[in-house]
Amino acid sequence: MINLEIQHISQHSPIPEDKLLQQWVSETLAARISQAEITLRIVDIEEMQQLNCYYRGKNKPTNVLSFPMPTEEEFIGDIVICAPIVMQEALQQNKHWQAHWAHLVIHGCLHLLGFDHETEEQAAVMEPLEIELLSVLGYQNPYTTGEC
Repeated sequence: MINLEIQHISQHSPIPEDKLLQQWVSETLAARISQAEITLRIVDIEEMQQLNCYYRGKNKPTNVLSFPMPTEEEFIGDIVICAPIVMQEALQQNKHWQAHWAHLVIHGCLHLLGFDHETEEQAAVMEPLEIELLSVLGYQNPYTTGEC
């Protein structure tokens, strides 16, 4: 069973309904692990900038951060998503806001599972997984323009 704790810190809207967030997490993890606990924290710019500065040394906000917890326990980690950044990016990239949210939740989950995109080889594995999962959920390829 996939257990998801959602922490709504941001008052920014729109934010997807909890049942959609759960669906995206479950779909991403289901084929790879059967038991997991994840915390998804939805924050504003100030908190995201603080986290990005502290953990990555980058003094600016970002859209999503993942914090894997490599243990033998069911808790596999935290995902933090910055609601205002997600909406800003969706508008700038001409993407439907919900599709962009789905992409970033999936992206964060894949990081918790050990996937990365720092090199071309890593991206060549991770990006097709994102595209496939989004397609199963009814969303278009996020790496093409005009996602709306």
